Amino acid sequence: MGASSLGPLLWFAAIVVAIPVVLWLVKRTPIGAAASQGGLRSVAVLALSPNQRIVTVEVGQGDARRWLVLGVTPQSINTLHEMAPLALADNGGDGTRPASPFAQALARLRLGSAPDER
Repeated sequence: MGASSLGPLLWFAAIVVAIPVVLWLVKRTPIGAAASQGGLRSVAVLALSPNQRIVTVEVGQGDARRWLVLGVTPQSINTLHEMAPLALADNGGDGTRPASPFAQALARLRLGSAPDER
């Protein structure tokens, strides 16, 4: 095997090795991460049964962000509600989120009591 036939073989091997390395690097850069997000983010998922879920997703960026509440079944995906994004803040740094006003109202209805005066 001569030196002239070894050159193309080395270039081929270098390209084959470079492809996964370049893909790995692109995934870890801000440009690659932003492209993979695509302006879509899952906010919450509630399983109703093994094949039915309520999913809240955030779509858009900046001021155009919206939350969509979707009903997901194996046959279809239906939009149940659309709303402005809510701020999800930690409750005192213990890793739990404060209950939403809806969750608080639902808890009061389940207990059959009047609203708390704190």
